[in-house]
Amino acid sequence: MEGADLSGKTALVIGASSGIGLATANLFADAGATVHAAARRREAIEGGAGGRNVTAHALDISDKEAVWGTVEEIGKSDGIDILVVAAGMNFPERRLEQLTAEGWDVMISVNLSGAFYAIRAALPYLRSSGGLVVLISSVSGRWPDASGPAYQASKAGMVELAHAAGFEEHVNGVRFTSILPGIVDTPILDNRPEPPPKEVRDAALKPEDVAQACLFLATLPPRAYVPELIMVPTAIQALGKTSTATPPVSQGDE
Repeated sequence: MEGADLSGKTALVIGASSGIGLATANLFADAGATVHAAARRREAIEGGAGGRNVTAHALDISDKEAVWGTVEEIGKSDGIDILVVAAGMNFPERRLEQLTAEGWDVMISVNLSGAFYAIRAALPYLRSSGGLVVLISSVSGRWPDASGPAYQASKAGMVELAHAAGFEEHVNGVRFTSILPGIVDTPILDNRPEPPPKEVRDAALKPEDVAQACLFLATLPPRAYVPELIMVPTAIQALGKTSTATPPVSQGDE
């Protein structure tokens, strides 16, 4: 978005080593925000920021003590106006008959519990700033597809976490939005049992598309609240169904 200005705002983007998180951190920095970017691979953030003014933090979002400590450190030093949670994972053994209790726990801890940890730790700073939370969910949280029950349950949980938090916190000036993308050309696609071919990746959304949606939300006036935003790639997906193109694509797995 040309002319978007986040000067004077502090953004924390979690899951920023690649894909949607990195693209969002970079776009926010280009718009003038003070950006803190966190992920397990701190060096990937530093390399991907391309010299932008982005402060990188090493963070495992499933580690509640580490999340609390990192968020509190940032909040005390710079405040938090915008929190984006883009961390997420999936694995090839995703069918119900393949899922183990351990696999389920890992999926929920990264994709859902981590979002709660970040929100809860940031809440005092978000209330102080009248801030915005953006959770990167997936259309997989809306209808069945091939991304697996654990992934879909975690992404559906993110949507309802945003809904419930927004229901409570709008009176404190804090807005919560979940973005539900369809297929996005990011490294997580490599974890599919059969990674999509080049023609599907070429037609998929790009991380920068979702980052633009994050920037749109961040530049809305405080009176405007978007509870959720669904976006899919025009050529190969539509609401509630996969493409009829060959090969078919799973809706989610951003």
